[in-house]
Amino acid sequence: MPVVESRGAFPFRPRRLGCYGVSCLLAVVLWGCSKPLHLRTLSTGGTASGGAGGLAGFGGTSASGGQLGAGGSGETSAPAGGTTGMLPAGGTTGTGGTSGTGGLVGTGGAAAMPVVFAATGSMTVARRAHTATLLPNGKVLIAGGCGDDSESLASAELYDPEVGTFTATGSMTVGRCGHTATFLPNGKVLIAGGEVLGRTLSPSAELYDPAVGTFTAAGAVDAARLGHTATLLSNGTVLIAGGFGSIAFNDEGGSPTGVFASAELYDASAGTFTATGSLNVARCSQTATLLPSGKVLIVGGYDSLSSNDVAASVELYDPSARSFTVIGATTAARVGLKATLLPSGKVLIAGGSDGISPRFASAELYDPTSGTFAATGSMTVARSGHTATLLPSGKVLTAGGSSNDRATLPSAELYDPAAETFAAIDNMTAARSGHTATLLPTGTVLIVGGWNGTTTFASAELCHGLDP
Repeated sequence: MPVVESRGAFPFRPRRLGCYGVSCLLAVVLWGCSKPLHLRTLSTGGTASGGAGGLAGFGGTSASGGQLGAGGSGETSAPAGGTTGMLPAGGTTGTGGTSGTGGLVGTGGAAAMPVVFAATGSMTVARRAHTATLLPNGKVLIAGGCGDDSESLASAELYDPEVGTFTATGSMTVGRCGHTATFLPNGKVLIAGGEVLGRTLSPSAELYDPAVGTFTAAGAVDAARLGHTATLLSNGTVLIAGGFGSIAFNDEGGSPTGVFASAELYDASAGTFTATGSLNVARCSQTATLLPSGKVLIVGGYDSLSSNDVAASVELYDPSARSFTVIGATTAARVGLKATLLPSGKVLIAGGSDGISPRFASAELYDPTSGTFAATGSMTVARSGHTATLLPSGKVLTAGGSSNDRATLPSAELYDPAAETFAAIDNMTAARSGHTATLLPTGTVLIVGGWNGTTTFASAELCHGLDP
């Protein structure tokens, strides 16, 4: 896969890597690529678990009652560069719904409240492709990412919604960008993989303990991964799947070495990683969504780094059988998409790109009862690398990403499952890609960091008015 021709955002600054550094691949998924994907070669941990607010990340995921979003944002497990959080069952981000058009919410004749974005305190460090994890105390753990110098960050900080400020907490054992962060039943946060300082990929993992504010080593995954997903399963283990491998550097940039079909499970009680069944299709920057059945839906991503091929096939992971099964295909092959578990049990698949240039405005719904995908209303703007946050009302907040003209977007919209339509709402205070979106206990959504194609942000903002 040729290396992307765009300078800029990833952990390092390859001569020709592009979109966000390490690989367009990640860029398309986590942050939304700003240039067509031309990879020379490639290789490379999504939520975010796509947990509350996950990112869109290298492969995000979300889980019922588990995470996202990173980070995720609307997925039930977390993608690299995503986040995972304490989300309501069936969700990966969100609380607070809106109804009506133009982002207005109204109830029983009461005055409608506009949905607006407003600045809150800034982070101590500018970062993109970081993770954001909602903790039980209501604070949000922001970890790693890459800064303006495109180097991976080891620093972490906590956002306190009561005072609207960020404060430093303990640093990770190594700097990471494009890693995954998954909130565990024991109250700790599992950090896995990603690109570390020195432009290498890390097989290491670590745990953040909110009680003492420190990170400690937690063993190693079976392979250094970037663009993987991490999904908290119903039994408390974490499914880590796909991604790509090590990166070789020369004077003209970086090249990943291949896409993984392998997967593994992290057992928090034993503190170990063990192999499980492999994907039927090797893929990176996919999404992984925990379904009410306990199975995990795997959608999209690159299945080849040599020809920009994107997978249309869809797989289900069955924890009981410890195996993946191909169950069909999406209506369009997508990478940089977001997958959000809705209260109905269906999964909203929205946006992304074909891996080269066109972004999609189209969306589709997966129905686990019939095992089929069907078109639903399209977004108002074609976008890739955006965030998607499930709200308590059942609606989904979509924000930022990159558009077909390769511009970073400030726009946001709401998906209404009842009407199967998207409606534009207020713009964010800044155009962002590579940011995270996390649903707070107050019902507001915290948008953090990212970049606009040239500048990495320390700024953050809140989306208000999502609930009456």
